Amino acid sequence: MRLVNIAYVDDGDVLARPLVSPNGRVLLQAGVKLTRNYIDKLSSLGFDTMFIIDDDFQDVEIYSAVSARTRETAYDSIKNLSRSINESQPRALNLDEIQNAVQDIISDLLYSKDMLGNVIDIQGYDDYTFHHSLNTTIIALIMAISMGWSNTKLLELGMGVLMHDVGKIKVPPEILNKRGPLTPEEFEEIKKHAEYGFEILRKNKDISLLSAHVALQHQERWDGSGYPRGLKGMQIHEYGRLAAVADVYEALTSKRVYRDALQPYEAYEYVLANANKLFEPKVVKNTFSKCIAPYPTGSGVQLSNGFRGNVVKQNPYLPTRPSVRMTHEADIRLIAPIDYDLAEHPSLIIVSVENK
Repeated sequence: MRLVNIAYVDDGDVLARPLVSPNGRVLLQAGVKLTRNYIDKLSSLGFDTMFIIDDDFQDVEIYSAVSARTRETAYDSIKNLSRSINESQPRALNLDEIQNAVQDIISDLLYSKDMLGNVIDIQGYDDYTFHHSLNTTIIALIMAISMGWSNTKLLELGMGVLMHDVGKIKVPPEILNKRGPLTPEEFEEIKKHAEYGFEILRKNKDISLLSAHVALQHQERWDGSGYPRGLKGMQIHEYGRLAAVADVYEALTSKRVYRDALQPYEAYEYVLANANKLFEPKVVKNTFSKCIAPYPTGSGVQLSNGFRGNVVKQNPYLPTRPSVRMTHEADIRLIAPIDYDLAEHPSLIIVSVENK
C-alpha cells in the first residue's frame, strides 16, 4: 500500500486502510473500490490523502500506533468529560473512563509493531479540540515511553494531556472557532483556557495535581515567552515540557477549516529549529527527533537523483533516513522498482514530499 493525495486518486482505486472520522468511527472499510462520488464526498469532508493498494507496494504493511477501537473509546471519554463539566460540579466528575482510555492507549503503544512509522491516522476536519487532544496524547506518550517512564508516570502524563484543553469549554465558541485573525482581546480570552482547565481539574480528588498542571503549563515556553505565567526553563514541570512539544507538533500537522496542515517533515523541522527557544532542547534532540518520523511510512517522496516513490520502512535510529522504493524517474515509470535504504546511501537525500 502507499499514501496518495486525493487529487491523484482514480476511480476504481482500492482503499488499503479504513478511513475514520475524527471520533474514530469507520467511514469506509479497507477493500472498498473508490468511485468518483466517494472521492468527491471524502474531499468535502477534508480528507486530503488516503492509503490505496498498489502492486509495487503489496509487501508494505502500515500499522496504526493506536487501534481504531482505542481511539474511539478515548474520543468518547474526553467528549463525555466535557459534557459532564457543563452539567455538574467539577468535584463530581468521574474520571474512570479517562483513566481506562489512557491505559488502553499506553497498552497499544507498548505493543505497537511500528510506533515510529505512523503516529496520526488520516482524518478530515471536525471536532478539532477532541481530535487534537487525542493525537497530542499519543505523541506525548510515545516520547515518554521512549524515555523509559514508569506506567504510573505514563498514566499521569496521559490523563493530563488528554484533558489539557478542557478549559476551552469555557471560552466563547465564536472566539474558539473564528476563521479569521483574532483580535488582541480575543487572544487574551483564548489564553485563559490554560487556567480554566487547571481550575476544573485541580478541584477533582480523582486526578493527580501533576496531571492538572499539564493543562496549566502546556502553553509555557522554554524561553519564558509562553503563558499563563511566563515560566522559564526548568520552572516548567517535565510533564508540561513534554506536552508543549507534542501539542505544537500535532497542531501544525492537523488540517483546519481555515488552513491546510503542514507536512510532517515541515512540523518536525519547526520543532527542531525551536529547541532551546520554545522547547526544552533535551526533549527535542534526545527524544522527539528520534521517535517521530518526519516521513511516515507510505509517504510519497522525491530523491535528489530525480527518482520518486514511497517510504516503505523506518530506520528506528535514523528517522530522517528511511528505506524507500522508487517507481518513477520524474514522471516516467521504471521498468522495475528500486529500493534504497537511505541510511546506506548518504549521497541521496529527500528533496520533496509528493503523494502522487
